[in-house]
Amino acid sequence: MEGERRLGLKEARAKIEIYCNYRERCQQEVRDKLYSFGLTSDDVEQLISEMISSKLLNEERYAKSFCRGKFRYNQWGRVKIIQALKYKKIGDRNIKIGIKEIEEEEYFATILKLCERKLLEIKKKGLQSWQKNRVVSQSMLAKGFEMDLVLEAIKQIESTA
Repeated sequence: MEGERRLGLKEARAKIEIYCNYRERCQQEVRDKLYSFGLTSDDVEQLISEMISSKLLNEERYAKSFCRGKFRYNQWGRVKIIQALKYKKIGDRNIKIGIKEIEEEEYFATILKLCERKLLEIKKKGLQSWQKNRVVSQSMLAKGFEMDLVLEAIKQIESTA
């Protein structure tokens, strides 16, 4: 940290409050930010404890917000959302609570919509039915959707076509 100025506890507290007020944050994001200020591990843990006590930091609230946002705006599936939350060191209990924010009907409707969109996109490529299904399935798996639901959606689309 040559040439960088280390922040005092008071300055770090003020900056981290602004950081947490901007949007929901998880403990790991806050911990990483505090370490980037040059704080010691004792100071970092003290500030995180204060943030939790003052309700600025709440892992359950973060998990709920993250799940809703990644599903509705980024159209991620549950598998990808869970992996991202685990990467951010969110506990299994909070992950389960967050995933419950995604309604089953909306989830399957999104899968249907994305499968239909992908099928339209590849329609002109002259692929056989099984090839189209493979391309759609791979695309949906990459977005984090479950294979059984993707196959069910494809089957439903084919039966109405």
